[in-house]
Amino acid sequence: MDRFVGDLGLRQTDRGHGLRVWSRSATAMELRLFDAHDLDRVTDRVPMTKGDDDVWSVESDLLQPGVAYAIGVDGPTGPTHRFDASRHALPPHAKGIQRTRSGDHRATVIDSTFDWGDSRRPGTPLDETVVYEAHVKGLTQLSPHMPEELRGTYAGLAHPSTIAYLKDLGVTAVQLLPIHYFLSEQRLLGQGRVNYWGYNTLSWLTPHSDYASRANRLDGTGGVLREVKGMVRLLHEAGLEVYLDVVYNHTAEEGPGGPAQSLRLIDDASYYRQTDEGHYIDVTGCGNTVDYSLPAAQALVLDSLRYWAHDVQIDGFRFDLAVTLGRGEDASFSPDHPLLRAIATDPTLRGVKMIAEPWDVGMGGWQVGQFGDGWSEWNDGYRDRVREFWLADHRRLRHGEAASTSVGPIAHAISGSQGSFTGRRGPLASVNLVTAHDGFTLTDLVRYDEKHNLANGEDNRDGTNDNRSYNHGVEGRTEDVDVQLDRRRSMRNVLGTLLVSAGIPMLTAGDEFGRTQRGNNNAYCIDSALTWMPWMRKPWQDEFLEQTRRLIRLRREHPALRPLEFGRDDYRVAGSSRMEWFNAFGAPMTIEDWEHAHDRTVQYMAESTPIDEPYSRVLVMLHGSTRDAQVTLPNADGVEAFELLWSSADDRHDGEVHVPGDTVTVQPMSLRVYRVDGVPESGEPEAELVVMRSRSTPPPPPPPTIG
Repeated sequence: MDRFVGDLGLRQTDRGHGLRVWSRSATAMELRLFDAHDLDRVTDRVPMTKGDDDVWSVESDLLQPGVAYAIGVDGPTGPTHRFDASRHALPPHAKGIQRTRSGDHRATVIDSTFDWGDSRRPGTPLDETVVYEAHVKGLTQLSPHMPEELRGTYAGLAHPSTIAYLKDLGVTAVQLLPIHYFLSEQRLLGQGRVNYWGYNTLSWLTPHSDYASRANRLDGTGGVLREVKGMVRLLHEAGLEVYLDVVYNHTAEEGPGGPAQSLRLIDDASYYRQTDEGHYIDVTGCGNTVDYSLPAAQALVLDSLRYWAHDVQIDGFRFDLAVTLGRGEDASFSPDHPLLRAIATDPTLRGVKMIAEPWDVGMGGWQVGQFGDGWSEWNDGYRDRVREFWLADHRRLRHGEAASTSVGPIAHAISGSQGSFTGRRGPLASVNLVTAHDGFTLTDLVRYDEKHNLANGEDNRDGTNDNRSYNHGVEGRTEDVDVQLDRRRSMRNVLGTLLVSAGIPMLTAGDEFGRTQRGNNNAYCIDSALTWMPWMRKPWQDEFLEQTRRLIRLRREHPALRPLEFGRDDYRVAGSSRMEWFNAFGAPMTIEDWEHAHDRTVQYMAESTPIDEPYSRVLVMLHGSTRDAQVTLPNADGVEAFELLWSSADDRHDGEVHVPGDTVTVQPMSLRVYRVDGVPESGEPEAELVVMRSRSTPPPPPPPTIG
């Protein structure tokens, strides 16, 4: 596979640029250049030559910065081929794209010069990472804190006001919904709609130009790229990492009758998964599936990752429908698939965070916990357990029904989901989320029992029906103060659980203060104020925002809440947290305590085993009943006092202090966090094992000053 990597696309030569394109099935290929004032008019055609390894190449002094080009490809006919030499195909390694008047696309030779100055990657350790999932346009489109021309742009995301907000919030990484060049599906365009989220990629090496400011768009594709790099540089200088949501599982060419613009015209049989009869095998639900049993597609992904990681200095990638990337020749998934293994072990990607969405819609598509070393994964089991305990079961209890779960499932979630991820990988293999771009916002989880997606134009059929939400007795907005207060407490329960759980927490932009989409849980085609970040807040939202800041700060200050490793009962592991579990009487949990759904109170004491941070011990108390509870604080080894750090029951934090054996009154459906003072009789624990994982991984080599 390595023979395909690093030598495709445009390369500067003594004569200008050389272009290299891979196609195993093509019988002829030519470079086509276009009039700068009319991108639909071909000005020059230069034949390309097929060399070793099915690579077609050409050198031309006409390939200069700003020049638009494409390729014409001819080949055999047959059910698995869709060659059309009359069409202008976009080379897959294009790093700049222009749209023609007719709606076609042309690659552009770009000037990639950029001065990175002294900018360096933050290199945030995974255990300190708090991910903030955001949309480039949506985050700042309504921001009153910047010039209008920067709103909704890469530059707007890097504006001092946006950076100050993110820093004040306390997140460490911004994870951007797709910024690879994407198209809206033909179906949506026919309805007068757009693909707002961007999960419909045309080119994996080109930034989406619509997110650039007008001045940089007018400066050409090089200006767009410079704005992206400038965004990354400024975020890095502020200590914030940048992750990209990448969509390698399918392309914007849709089904066999879709808009053929690139891979389908170059070598359909070698890039898309299909039967011998030419029927597409679709495990993505998007019309096509890229075939990663073949080396050309594998190499293209690696080239894309290396480009963004090195030339653009991206810190991490979240792989949409990542199971598709691990499907072999028979379409079955393997964690040892060559592409997955290469992504995690490629020395040039060392230190780059890799996050899998560990499912697709094909057979055997749910693979949570199955990705190997070097991967973290979105944990939908965590999401479901937290929602079930705090919301769905809350509804059942209010309706006089029995809760569906005991404290066991949420204890499993909060302590790192060890049953889902092997001990070797540790709790940082789990990216904990309760909301994401796809689904209800946090506010909508407590306002709606049902989805309200009519605005999407699909008669409310789209979007999941399994929300595990609770409207607290009223569907949608209400002026009932009691309902409002109940909802906010539930929001604090969910948010608090997320930020005291072992693993990597991910917040969805706007959840930190209560953004709503009015019950739409699949707003992929809504580009309006419904999906944009509202920067004008009500008083209760400011209060909730302060709660979020406080919880993120609490997590940062207490290493016991963010272990690197799973602990063991028989000896201490460096970087782990020793976990002790107690019932409402302060006694160690019994099997009966774990199994009975009627007893929904548990206390969780986490004690760190330090590597390079201060020793800490924290008690988390969860009470999932609709009645008050009298809870006895445990008399654990070395504990002198418990100081209340945070309670979800209200917005007040009075720092009350108790001693072991004290009984405290805990309000219905609430969560508390205490700092534990005192150390075990043996003193602060020291690790008895060699550190299994460093707190930080070396970053990739720094970029050249000009590149």
